[in-house]
Amino acid sequence: MGARRSLGRQFGWLWAAYGISAFGTRLAFDAFPLLAVLVLHAGPAQVSLLAAAGAAVGAAVAVPLGPWVEFRRKRRVMVAMDLVRCVALLTVPAAYALGLLGFGQLVVVSVIVAAADITFNAAGGACLKALVRPADLLVANSRFEATTWTATVLGMPLGGVAAGVFGPVLTVTADAVSYLLSAAGVRAIGGNEPRPVRTGAPRLRAGDLLEGWRHILTHPVLRPLFLNTVLVNGLIMATSPLLAVLLLGELGFAPWQYGLAFAVPCLGGLIGARLARPLVARFGRHTVLRTAGTLRACWLLGLGFVPAGTTGLVVVMAVELGLITCVGVFNPLYTTYRLEHTEPDRVTRTLTAWSVSAKATVAALTGLWGLLAGLTGLRTALALAGLLMLPTPFLLPRRPYPHPPQHEREVTGSHR
Repeated sequence: MGARRSLGRQFGWLWAAYGISAFGTRLAFDAFPLLAVLVLHAGPAQVSLLAAAGAAVGAAVAVPLGPWVEFRRKRRVMVAMDLVRCVALLTVPAAYALGLLGFGQLVVVSVIVAAADITFNAAGGACLKALVRPADLLVANSRFEATTWTATVLGMPLGGVAAGVFGPVLTVTADAVSYLLSAAGVRAIGGNEPRPVRTGAPRLRAGDLLEGWRHILTHPVLRPLFLNTVLVNGLIMATSPLLAVLLLGELGFAPWQYGLAFAVPCLGGLIGARLARPLVARFGRHTVLRTAGTLRACWLLGLGFVPAGTTGLVVVMAVELGLITCVGVFNPLYTTYRLEHTEPDRVTRTLTAWSVSAKATVAALTGLWGLLAGLTGLRTALALAGLLMLPTPFLLPRRPYPHPPQHEREVTGSHR
């Protein structure tokens, strides 16, 4: 079958590196909020600040890194960002062991990891585009998407158990080790990666910083995809802390039930990623993109009406399953569109601009929805997020666009 064909040894190492770090990240899911609550006795406002500040400041720090990375060897940048994340995270168990862990340190580490995440992903997008043929981009992105959800299904329950038995510090340590292994995987890709040649002025200019956003906002395909994905992901992530308070506090779910409510539905993401290519082959890419993008907007509203008890657990799992399945189909398609419609010499800046905008939006909406929940109540805030999701499909591209000329060319070399 085409979905199982080999994309080459180099892609295999990149995929393995991604899978290891993804599993480590899911294993340490919510470790920082748990540390803030259980060890530092932080209140809801501080936990929301931790979630928002790390994303917002990390995004700001990452802004100048996009054009800088564009003219560096991408794999070296990826290895460096893995090592930065590893060292930053290891400071947490070290400070905890010495009795010096503080809330400020958690914020600083969150900022460093967020900025390194953006930079790594931007360089990784350019690396992928160079390692596989254009015709194989959807296959590769589907495998990454399936790996994300597999890591979530396995990592979140294991991380919940590990955090409950040994404490969240252990899961933070495991996440740090996963980045070290990821760096080794990227390093093992091998081959010669030529240094990108810069045309124009050698110094970083203001125009370089804005080029990614300029490309996105002036492109007929990328602009609607950008607006849609940034808003949808921001609304989904903004409701996450509120849902945790609702389930663990007001409804009295046990921690294992909370983990189960989100881990099992992640199987839908794996199913969706596996279905993406067959659906495209049958119905066409644009039709599947719009259909999945529309369906994924219909689920969030249900989280405002979760009842207590077993019924509530089933409702949460059903809503999350529907949402995540649609996301699993949609994400490989939109990430493939994004790479296909971006020239190789501006991939890193474009992906950096996209990630910075996404994280800044998540931070802003998370803070806003925390305030909203305090004024109106948890359920009202969750329901409002669901209502705002409903019109988001109107932001999707309304008609199919032909592939750019580079889609038909064979890409050789060793960049993504």
